[in-house]
Amino acid sequence: MKDDLQYLSGFNCEFSSEDARCPGALPVGQNNTQKCPYGLYAEQLSGTAFTAPRSQNKRSWLYRIRPSVVHKIYQPIVDEAPRLVYDWDATHPIPNQLRWKPFDVPSRQAAEVDFIDGLHTICGAGDCRTRQGVAIHVYLCNASMRDKAFYNADGDYLIVPQLGPLLITTEFGKIRCEPNEICVIQQGMRFNVTVFGPSRGYILEVFDDHFHLPELGPIGANGLANSRDFQTPVALYEDRDTDYKIVCKYQCKLFVAQQDHSPFDVVAWHGNYVPFKYDLARFMVINSVSFDHCDPSIFTVLTCPSRKPGTAAADFVIFPPRWSVQEHTFRPPYYHRNCMSEFMGLIKGRYEAKEDSFHPGGASLHSIMTPHGPDTRCFETASNTELKPERIADGTQAFMFETSYSMAVTEWALKTCNKLDNDYNKCWEGLKKHFSESKTIL
Repeated sequence: MKDDLQYLSGFNCEFSSEDARCPGALPVGQNNTQKCPYGLYAEQLSGTAFTAPRSQNKRSWLYRIRPSVVHKIYQPIVDEAPRLVYDWDATHPIPNQLRWKPFDVPSRQAAEVDFIDGLHTICGAGDCRTRQGVAIHVYLCNASMRDKAFYNADGDYLIVPQLGPLLITTEFGKIRCEPNEICVIQQGMRFNVTVFGPSRGYILEVFDDHFHLPELGPIGANGLANSRDFQTPVALYEDRDTDYKIVCKYQCKLFVAQQDHSPFDVVAWHGNYVPFKYDLARFMVINSVSFDHCDPSIFTVLTCPSRKPGTAAADFVIFPPRWSVQEHTFRPPYYHRNCMSEFMGLIKGRYEAKEDSFHPGGASLHSIMTPHGPDTRCFETASNTELKPERIADGTQAFMFETSYSMAVTEWALKTCNKLDNDYNKCWEGLKKHFSESKTIL
């Protein structure tokens, strides 16, 4: 399927789209006309308070066949074995380094599991009701959502496919998101996910704010992820009368309402509050060409700010293919203790700091102030290799969800999934003492 998308010109610019089948569906000159073209209803979707500063105000106007209020009462979904978990006090805190082997994807022979049923929470912190915190999930599914839509009333989803493409139908149009691409579905946006076989990926959920491009500072006007490379859908309405389920996540609980028509009946829209996708291959790497290993913040694609200036509620960071050219420098990631929590995943390839033991579809968590860094083999190799310009991470894409929140790990991640690597700490056991008072290293 060819993408039918438009490129963003900036993260807070106005965009507009109308389905080609209904030219002139977008009103001209005002948003809420007495009678909309084609007998449509006008509906505003607000992602910020009405009174937010203009530079930060996010909203879109949707012109749809029926307003989204046309549905029956929401009823709680009772899950005897809850997969989405936000009770951060249910397990005991664990400061250890944690790593998971690739999470199992339901087989074709197993029961059908769609995107919603395949969500599993790994860790998180905070409270969605006070709009502070994050959660990290994986999705493990093998079936498409049929006559079912989902929206998150609590926050934004940043979706990172690892196995299999996703065709995401939104109220704004369709987005096909492949592995090595990401998609952001912002708070309140209804969507449906079609899969084409066993599918696996990661989700970063944020409650505090929305995702933004990081400031560039002395880097200048260009670099890292450029706004022109982000894409948003074009309008593509669906006028279909059928029994449809609307699943809502509200205050971290799931609810479902029935309605008699498709929710994807938006004929035209305009605004700056939109779903979007980004191809990670378009990231413009900034790196050292003299000495020292730069802090990983230079690899930030998107950031969600917290209420503390300069500190993110969450950053999405990648470690893409690049040149390594530093002189007199240990080039892999340095040993580190951090005031942030670092959750890593691997989309494809072999991560440079742990080439033999960290696999695509798996994950790791290094909690606040817990030390971590390259394994023994990486340290010994990088300490003794000839330093010359070389390519690293070709064919590889690792990423990190970094957050200022101290993360609690769920029972599913610790036990139920049966993927926790209990031998993770052994990757550092071979690090030897090299110190000698009589030895000087120049």
